[in-house]
Amino acid sequence: MTQRRRCGIVSGGSRGLGRAVVERLLADGHAVATFSRNSSDFTDRLRRELPEDVFLWEALDAADSDAVGSFVRRVCRAFGGVDVLVNNAGVLLEGLLTTTPLREVERMMRINLVSAIALAQACAKAMMRSGAGNIVNVSSVVSIRGVSGVAAYSASKAALDGLTRSLARELGRKGIRVNSVQPGYLDTELTASMTEQKLEQVVRRTPLGRLGTPADVAGLISFLLSDEARFITGQTITVDGGLTC
Repeated sequence: MTQRRRCGIVSGGSRGLGRAVVERLLADGHAVATFSRNSSDFTDRLRRELPEDVFLWEALDAADSDAVGSFVRRVCRAFGGVDVLVNNAGVLLEGLLTTTPLREVERMMRINLVSAIALAQACAKAMMRSGAGNIVNVSSVVSIRGVSGVAAYSASKAALDGLTRSLARELGRKGIRVNSVQPGYLDTELTASMTEQKLEQVVRRTPLGRLGTPADVAGLISFLLSDEARFITGQTITVDGGLTC
């Protein structure tokens, strides 16, 4: 009987860090299921080149927690289970908190936090049936370092780190590890809106002298999902070129 290929779910896998994580998991031999609001050249290419039992993409709004749960159930039927979850989907809400409409804050919280909880809940149930699993939550350095103009975003990421620690306690005896990573400033679409002056300031303050790349973080995530990290759980690891040291 052919052994089932390990399956990983990556939220928001069409571009940026999510794309790098999808590429890394595929290179590591996983089947990958991902979703995003819209497709991209990347997801379209993978759907053409890879069979359905290796790569699956669906159009999905991460703010819809019911749809997120249904997605996990479809993935379990298609791939025979879920072994890995990378909670990557997120949106950046910028602006002073005093002038930010609460409806925008609430939508961001649904995407950045509630969807991660919904995915973790659904995937953990599937992982418990097999007695093993891995969850990695993508946080941010702004969860530990105050930055003006991103207070609500910082709160959503700090909540992910709290979720990581408590969930690791809940699921450890079930063979499921839970960790989070805190990327610094990455060279992605999220930083493309920053002024050249701000980016230069970030680089000057970073000991390694550059912005991070999605591959820098994807490599750490790959390690946390590997057998080499089998005794690591409940941890939050910063990958920021030394910015917060």
